Amino acid sequence: MKPLTVQDVLPIEDYERSRETFRRRIIDLKQRRRLSVGNLITVVFENRETVLFQIQEIILAERILRPERVSEEVEINNEQIPGAGELSATLMIEVTDPQLVQPVLDRLQGIDRGQTVGIRVGPHLVYGVFEQGRSNEEKISAVHYVRFPVPETVKALMEDPAVPMQVVVTHPRYQAAQPVSEEMRRSLLEDLAGGR
Repeated sequence: MKPLTVQDVLPIEDYERSRETFRRRIIDLKQRRRLSVGNLITVVFENRETVLFQIQEIILAERILRPERVSEEVEINNEQIPGAGELSATLMIEVTDPQLVQPVLDRLQGIDRGQTVGIRVGPHLVYGVFEQGRSNEEKISAVHYVRFPVPETVKALMEDPAVPMQVVVTHPRYQAAQPVSEEMRRSLLEDLAGGR
C-alpha cells in the first residue's frame, strides 16, 4: 500500500471544514475493520485512510502548522500502513474499570512477544509481528501495532468465502478466537491488493 505524503494531508482550516464528513466515513470504515477477540482485546485493521485520519486529528489537536512537524507526523504514522503482502492492525487491551487496568496488563505481559496473535485462514495460521518498544519486563502498553505477513497461498484461501477465517489470541493467560465477517474479509483483501 502506498505510503502517505505531506501532500495527502489537508491544511488545518480545510480539514476543519470537512472534518465531520471525513470523521463519519472513517468511523464507518473502522466499524467494518474492528474485531473484539474475547472480552479484553480489540483489533482494528489499519489502512491508508485510517492512518490519514489519525494524522489529521493529531495535527488538529496539537495545532501543528510547521511543515517539518507535519512531515514528521506523516513519517511516524506511515509505519502503521501495511506493506506489500501484509495486513496491519492496532491491538488494544481494553479495560473499563480503572482498578483493573494494571492487573489485566500484568496478566497479559508478553502478548507482544512470540506467537500469540494470529489470523487463521483454513488450516493456516499467520502470526503477527509486533512493533517493539511498547513493553519491557515490568510493564506493557495497552496499545500495540502489529503486522501480519500474508503469503500468497493464504491470500488465495481468503478469497474463498467458504474457507473459515478468524483472529486468534493464544497467550498463556488469555485465549480467544473471533470469526472475521465477510465484509471485513473483503476489506482486508483490498489491503492485500494494494488498497487505495
